[in-house]
Amino acid sequence: MPESFDFAHAPGHLIRRAQQFAVSVFTERMSTFGVTPVQFAVLNAVMDTPGIDQVTLSNRVAFDAATSGSVIGRLESKGWIRREAHAKDRRRKMLWLTPQGERATLEMKPQVTLVQNQILDSLDVDEQKRLMELLVKLVNVQSST
Repeated sequence: MPESFDFAHAPGHLIRRAQQFAVSVFTERMSTFGVTPVQFAVLNAVMDTPGIDQVTLSNRVAFDAATSGSVIGRLESKGWIRREAHAKDRRRKMLWLTPQGERATLEMKPQVTLVQNQILDSLDVDEQKRLMELLVKLVNVQSST
């Protein structure tokens, strides 16, 4: 008989469960804004880098171009993002927050900070620091391959 596989302690399974928890906390706390974690990531990146092009933005938030494009489209339809063709290369799409998008993003940021704190709340300070170090290491190794 083949050896049993301990799925409950498999890294992939635990990472997926942690991601489900993080999205659940985000969704609950951010329900009044009606944004997803991906949408907030896009808004935050555009706020930090006004006039960023769509391809650079996709790389910065670690999403493929198709996903980023649909997210940007939804944010544009909410009136939070303005998209324009680059003056010299019409294929490049440049992005800015609208005044409404800027206000909304600024209102969201304190709540997102609370979300991040809530996600780590069951860990003591040293565990939080170590988990963050390990997650950064894991993500950096995966993104460099």
